[in-house]
Amino acid sequence: MVEQVKQHKSSPLIDLLISIVIPSVILMKLSGDDDLGATGALIVALCFPVGWGLLELIRHKKYNFIAILGIVSVLLTGGIGLLKLDPQWLAVKEAAMPAIMGIAVLISTHTRYPLIRTMVYNPAIVRVEMIHDRLTETGNTEPFEQRLRNANYLFGATFFFSSLMNYVLAKWIVVSPAGSTAFNEELGRLTLLSYPMIAIPSTFMIFAILYYLWRTLRDLTGLTLESVMIVKE
Repeated sequence: MVEQVKQHKSSPLIDLLISIVIPSVILMKLSGDDDLGATGALIVALCFPVGWGLLELIRHKKYNFIAILGIVSVLLTGGIGLLKLDPQWLAVKEAAMPAIMGIAVLISTHTRYPLIRTMVYNPAIVRVEMIHDRLTETGNTEPFEQRLRNANYLFGATFFFSSLMNYVLAKWIVVSPAGSTAFNEELGRLTLLSYPMIAIPSTFMIFAILYYLWRTLRDLTGLTLESVMIVKE
């Protein structure tokens, strides 16, 4: 019998367009005095990711820590630009957000609910009882738990990688005074470049972690991925 799980499915293409592409184009092309101006372009550009994030939170009646952290990050970026703070604060902010996430992931390792377990090893995604029974039969419960902890440490490392790269990229690209047209253009370039230089490598790291977990599941239980996955329709 097929198990059905109804979940909201976001579109990565739409998220990318609204949160990265459109704001970047506005900052790079409409920051001149003959267009929106530096302040106007910054405000308009920030409206897209903030508005989209709030809409998602309100529409689906569900608070998401990562989404909220993203909104806070965007608002801090806007504050740095509008208050014309030293650009070095932008680099600090860019590094701080993923670092906070990384620390949270590491802390979760020492609780009953490590983040990687909550995300992957839960009844909405896999047949937890089947896996648990097989692990008990084979005496591999503790090795499995240890590998889940290892995966959680690796997951936290992806955020620290993102933190370091964010800081380096921000220091390299954003050098003009905050609130200027040049600052906005550099911020737009930073947003665009952060995707191929940070987001894509981090995504590959996460896929590698998921592969590690699948190999762990197969080696310790003998079960196939198809047999333990919840089929969604």
